[in-house]
Amino acid sequence: MEDVVRCILAAQARLSVDVSTLAESTDLYASGMSSYATVGVMLALEEAFGVEFPDELLRRETFSSIARIKAAVTELQSPFDGGF
Repeated sequence: MEDVVRCILAAQARLSVDVSTLAESTDLYASGMSSYATVGVMLALEEAFGVEFPDELLRRETFSSIARIKAAVTELQSPFDGGF
């Protein structure tokens, strides 16, 4: 998953640094990603992983680092347990 996320970031995030040099916890916005670029990242993630980001995850925090993106995608891929 991390390789795919990094590939998407390299193509969509318009970072001012090479994505391969970033730690999972590096702030992507401090590395040059704009709010506009975040939309492209989100759409590419949805396409690549077959998920849809619900409104409650459409926050700057969700896309602020590789680790947070991976956590969000993992959460979206987890089957809903219905609280049973």
